Amino acid sequence: MKRHLISAADLTRDDAVLILDTAEEMARVADRPIKKLPTLRGRTVVNLFFEDSTRTRISFEAAAKRLSADVINFSAKGSSVSKGESLKDTALTLEAMGADAVVIRHGASGAPYRLATSGWIDGAVVNAGDGTHEHPTQALLDAFTMRRRLVGADSGLGRDLEGRRITIVGDILHSRVARSNVHLLNTLGAHVTLVAPPTLVPIGVERWPCEVSYGLDEVLPKSDAVMMLRVQRERMNAAYFPTEREYSRRYGLDADRMARMPGHAVVMHPGPMVRGMEITAEVADSDRCTAVEQVANGVSIRMAVLYLLLGGAEPAAPSPAAPARTEENQ
Repeated sequence: MKRHLISAADLTRDDAVLILDTAEEMARVADRPIKKLPTLRGRTVVNLFFEDSTRTRISFEAAAKRLSADVINFSAKGSSVSKGESLKDTALTLEAMGADAVVIRHGASGAPYRLATSGWIDGAVVNAGDGTHEHPTQALLDAFTMRRRLVGADSGLGRDLEGRRITIVGDILHSRVARSNVHLLNTLGAHVTLVAPPTLVPIGVERWPCEVSYGLDEVLPKSDAVMMLRVQRERMNAAYFPTEREYSRRYGLDADRMARMPGHAVVMHPGPMVRGMEITAEVADSDRCTAVEQVANGVSIRMAVLYLLLGGAEPAAPSPAAPARTEENQ
């Protein structure tokens, strides 16, 4: 593993498979009576969030705590950032407090890269979403979920997603999740198709390692997984489609469209879902939808990332036959 995780494009196939396989080990920890490992005891992980978040922030916090790290949650609201403090001064403050890793979400694309390359901090930097750029751990947990569903948890170890056909539907223009998924899924050997209105397709998409379609119905029958994206109105400054009803009619996933997918295919959503817009309640609540499963897998993936960036050479998860020492039994 490299020192930081800034972009999914930085990961090789071996890097990605290592993270997915390590996450399988971490997922087994969740089935134990005591869901905790001593791996990162004494390390400090700072969650530095300049944008609102529920799933990602809580997921990173749970992951760090399950690895016995000390966790500091930093929110821009109510901090000196709201008084005008710069990213540099915030970073220098964290460095003075001895942060071993900084998990950063920022509204400006490139902020995590700036933090990692500036020399302001010595710790590892993990990108938890920067503007409309990337969200690498979301792509990793999505790939982890696909591999478990389409290949199998145990039989998937050491394997990638070679030959799988993944369709990503919705607001591609503003989606950092879509960008990270395109890079990572291509690295893992999958074939990716983006589906969106022409107004929500980024300029330069022809250079991305994927195909583009403006119609959803023709790609559904050959998709192994269909990922629905939320329309990010908070990032829009113009009318990108006529009405919500028109968007839902052409690009929303309902029960009729889901029935056209292959029997083994799954429906994915990074959340938060807008029911009735990009996905109907019937589809969101079906057993083919992995939205809740993705949240659980997010903890395992983020445990794997933190372990690989900060951990030593010891096994990620000690075997049940030799339980890890905890503060309670020392």
